[in-house]
Amino acid sequence: MLLPRVEMLPLGDGDIDEMVAIENCIFPHPWTRGNFVDSIASGYSAWGCRVAGELVGYFVLMVAVDEAHLLNISVAGKRQRMGFGARLLEWAMSTARQAGASSLLLEVRPSNRGALALYRRFGFRQIGLRRGYYPAAEGREDALLLRCELARFLA
Repeated sequence: MLLPRVEMLPLGDGDIDEMVAIENCIFPHPWTRGNFVDSIASGYSAWGCRVAGELVGYFVLMVAVDEAHLLNISVAGKRQRMGFGARLLEWAMSTARQAGASSLLLEVRPSNRGALALYRRFGFRQIGLRRGYYPAAEGREDALLLRCELARFLA
């Protein structure tokens, strides 16, 4: 049996429709088309994981001097819990490292247990709390600020 080909590819303007479609399916408060357009126009690193041509997940990464910030990492609902999140996170960490970053920051909702488990598995540690950072069904939800020192995990 042939397994489908998995590719990590840079994303651009032509991929925004697919990214927005995934966002809208998995998040109650998704990134907007404008968020993706602005990120790509600003030169942020956007990468996607494709399986047999289908976009199954992506990330958007901003690198400033020696620190990177993972702005968005998402996996399509039907492809979650299949290892694509880990593959994307590993690629994001490698991309950040290659760009000269020594650490990677991200925010995550405390209620997103699956993402928290993944980040902790990759060595992320909480370094702060952003109160009322995310919109929520009723009001706002805090964000945990996590950091990973890339030298410890990537040679």
